[in-house]
Amino acid sequence: MDLGLKGKSAIVCAASKGLGRGCAEALAAEGVSLTINARSADALEATAQEIRDAYGVDVTAVAADLSTEAGRAALLEAAPNPDILINNCGGPPPGDFREWDRDDWISAVDANMLNPIMLIKATVDGMIERKFGRIINITSSAVKAPIGILGLSNGARAGLTGFVAGLARETVQHNVTINGLLPGPFDTDRLRGTMAGRAEKAGISLEEAAAELASSNPAGRFGTPAEFGHACAFLCSAHSGYITGQNLLLDGGGFPGTL
Repeated sequence: MDLGLKGKSAIVCAASKGLGRGCAEALAAEGVSLTINARSADALEATAQEIRDAYGVDVTAVAADLSTEAGRAALLEAAPNPDILINNCGGPPPGDFREWDRDDWISAVDANMLNPIMLIKATVDGMIERKFGRIINITSSAVKAPIGILGLSNGARAGLTGFVAGLARETVQHNVTINGLLPGPFDTDRLRGTMAGRAEKAGISLEEAAAELASSNPAGRFGTPAEFGHACAFLCSAHSGYITGQNLLLDGGGFPGTL
């Protein structure tokens, strides 16, 4: 299927690896020029060059911390008028809410709620004027099924989800859609870090912890960044203008509900 995206431009946040890179590659395969972001300049530029070589599209790398005003300004200076915005940020650390102080909460809200909202604010009106825009917020399956030890993430990402639910109904008449992608267990560095902690606590090897977690999922495996990216690309496509304000759960069937 031709997704109708050739010649479009996209900002993809946290794109040097993992799910962000999966989205960047899927869009590049459709002929989308990219501005990609991460904090590590070396890893980001390496990814940018690999995508250029593989797909023949323009890729601009902007190393910056998007939780800061200066970081967002640098990204938007490089790509002031994107057709597509992929908001993505690693989640805050797990723990017990009794151990978190106000600074911990503010940091989580800044990174996982306010930063995406600020980027939407900076780009959505241009999309409305051009009569095309696709905004994807990569959040977490915990938005739908909260995970106790991820309280900081549960709260901040749910706040973002609630905010965009209203905005998405205002922008869709202009062919500007806003949707969420909610990943469950995907084969990423963050998942491997979580598994390492689980393995240490249980006194088992990392391989055993990974096999145990994978087997507990109905799919019997972890998702891949590539298949996550393809789902993202479809929601960004010219064919998805009637899909807005939705949260697509990609978890291999892990959530046991019907809705």
